[in-house]
Amino acid sequence: MLKTLIWRPFQRLVDFASGSATGGLVLMAAALLAIIVANSTLGPLYFDLLNRHMGPLSALHWINDGLMAVFFLLVGLEIKRELIDGELATNRLRVLPGLAALGGMLMPAVIYLAVNHGDAASMRGWAIPSATDIAFALGVASLLGKRVPLSLKAFLAALAIIDDLGAVIIIAAFYTPHINLFYLALAIAVVVALAGLNRAGERRLWPYLALGCVLWILVRSSGVHATLAGVATALCIPLSDEAGRLPSNGDCTHSPLLRLEHALHRWVPITVLPLFGFANAGISFAGLGMSQWFASTTLGVGLGLVVGKLIGVFGTAWLAIRLGWAEMPRGASQVQLFGTALLCGIGFTMSLFIGTLAFPDHPELQDEMKLGILAGSITSGIAAWLVFKAIANRSLSLSPSVPVESPHK
Repeated sequence: MLKTLIWRPFQRLVDFASGSATGGLVLMAAALLAIIVANSTLGPLYFDLLNRHMGPLSALHWINDGLMAVFFLLVGLEIKRELIDGELATNRLRVLPGLAALGGMLMPAVIYLAVNHGDAASMRGWAIPSATDIAFALGVASLLGKRVPLSLKAFLAALAIIDDLGAVIIIAAFYTPHINLFYLALAIAVVVALAGLNRAGERRLWPYLALGCVLWILVRSSGVHATLAGVATALCIPLSDEAGRLPSNGDCTHSPLLRLEHALHRWVPITVLPLFGFANAGISFAGLGMSQWFASTTLGVGLGLVVGKLIGVFGTAWLAIRLGWAEMPRGASQVQLFGTALLCGIGFTMSLFIGTLAFPDHPELQDEMKLGILAGSITSGIAAWLVFKAIANRSLSLSPSVPVESPHK
């Protein structure tokens, strides 16, 4: 009886809070709370706690290197599922979101580099505006309801998944300062062992997760960012059941990957991501003037998210459709595609994460980066909201009015 009265309502609350719309709002609330705390009398305590060491790492590093590995584990699971049995399972399905994601990563980087040309320190942040925040973007899309067609929500989800894959590659290729070959070789051996478990038909999760923890230690010791251990572990976890059958109708009973993905989906959006947002979004406005708001790093990130994502995603998608390489998502218009491209300019979690890697020893650049992310993401979100609201109002105004017959006729 006690379990029924307490545990089940708690489970329902968790399910509701981890939904795409609510999860985005929780992340937004955490970021806002961080800004409020950082600019209150609790500000010194906030920054002191984040920098306080707990064993070999500071609290901030435990969050960014440790907890975020769980987020990257979830990202890896989503990427593998979508590529094998989802929105990216065939070449035809991959064309439009793939090209749009590529354009959406290249154009923000080009704009950022153009704004920061000649500043070697700032130019390290070229990848910051290239990342779309899947939780925020899909959260806003969900809040817009039926104004955003289901086909465009699927397009946005697929694009964000490819975007995350691109961000993982960028982190591995461009933000690894040094490599210890001994530990890297040991990490590769563990990945081979994980792949061997898959080939041997192991369907229990604990051996994969145990080796994943070992892999995290070795990857971090190698100099490659530790969170990539989460992605590598995820890609080795089997999607199929013992007989090699893929899950049908979302049934996760016999699929290790889906079981873990569903479990993480319930907790990561309401624990890991808000904690990451709270720890990284805090910026003190004390001493910040117009020079910081109009600094090249701030402008590069902000313009990259708002203008670069719009041009890259919409322009590439429009061109691909125009050339006949891909089809417009079913039931969607070009204006709705334009609004969806604006949603892609909401870059928060991954953008902040890349920013911490780009400027580890430049706190002033980190502040400017955060200002750019906040300004660019808010502008993109509001602009997308206004576009879809205008579409809905126009559709309503163009709807034919039905005359009501008088009952006395």
